[in-house]
Amino acid sequence: MRPQIYEEKIIVKKSDIDFNGHVNNLKYLEWMVNAAIKHSESLGFNPDVYKKIGSTWFVKSHHIEYKYPAFLGDELLIKTWIDEVGKITSKRKYEIYKEAKLLAFGETEWIFVDIKTHRPKKIPKEIIEKYYIK
Repeated sequence: MRPQIYEEKIIVKKSDIDFNGHVNNLKYLEWMVNAAIKHSESLGFNPDVYKKIGSTWFVKSHHIEYKYPAFLGDELLIKTWIDEVGKITSKRKYEIYKEAKLLAFGETEWIFVDIKTHRPKKIPKEIIEKYYIK
């Protein structure tokens, strides 16, 4: 099975720029988390669905590596996909490009949890299958 890859274009705005004149590091994290949420929503997993099944995702860790800066007005492409799935965790990968140049890449480890108890919970097979092309 191959992962479903979600892609989104971003135009760098003035509010994305830090005092060094390039995109603020925290902005990359924001873009990555937002892309993950939009990817899930595109596959039918919006907040209402998670409430209905009584589960959600919490972040365990983020890793981002920056190769080149992005600047005001740049058009960027962010890609994200599920790379690995365990019993209660999922690793999601990200890449951010300007044209064909890789600017940054990262990974987030997510934990599937019960909404009420905030305790880890086994990821249902039906959810995992949605993120892969058969």
